[in-house]
Amino acid sequence: MGEQQHVKFPQEVVDEYAALGVDLPALFSAGHLGTRMGVRIREASAERVVGTMPVEGNTQPYGLLHGGASAVLAETLGSIGSMLHGGSSKTAVGVDLNCTHHRGVRSGLVTGVATPVHRGRSTATYEIVITDEDGRRVCTARLTCMLRDMRPGDGEQAGAAS
Repeated sequence: MGEQQHVKFPQEVVDEYAALGVDLPALFSAGHLGTRMGVRIREASAERVVGTMPVEGNTQPYGLLHGGASAVLAETLGSIGSMLHGGSSKTAVGVDLNCTHHRGVRSGLVTGVATPVHRGRSTATYEIVITDEDGRRVCTARLTCMLRDMRPGDGEQAGAAS
C-alpha cells in the first residue's frame, strides 16, 4: 500500500495491533483512492495525524487543487485519528464532513494536520487544517466519525483493501 513504512505510530499502538495479527500501516493507510491521489501519511496518533498530497494530478479544470481532493485528504486524516482513538476493538465510519476552502493552490504539496475536537465512546470529531508549502491555510475541515464495534474480519478486509 504505497510508501507507508515511514509512518510514525506510538509503540503501544503498534504492539496492540501486532498482538491481534493486524498490519497497522496497511490498516491506517490512505486506501486505494488516497494512493491514486498521492496521499502519504507522515505521522499518526489519536492526538495528531499528519499527511501530505501533491496538487499535481488533483486539480479541477481551472488548474486549482480540487475541493474534493482536499476533502479526501481531510477524511483520510480524520478517519485515521478516529480509528486510533477507538482502538483495536472499534472501526471508524465517517458520518459528517464539512470543508471550507480558503484559497486556491496550483502547484506543490499540501499538508493536512488532524487534531481532535471531541473523542467520545461512540463518536470522534477531528478538525483538519490543510496548508500550502508556504504555511497558508488552504482548507479547514471537520470530520465526525461513528465508532462501531469491530466485527470479525473487519481488520482483514481493511488490510486486504490496501
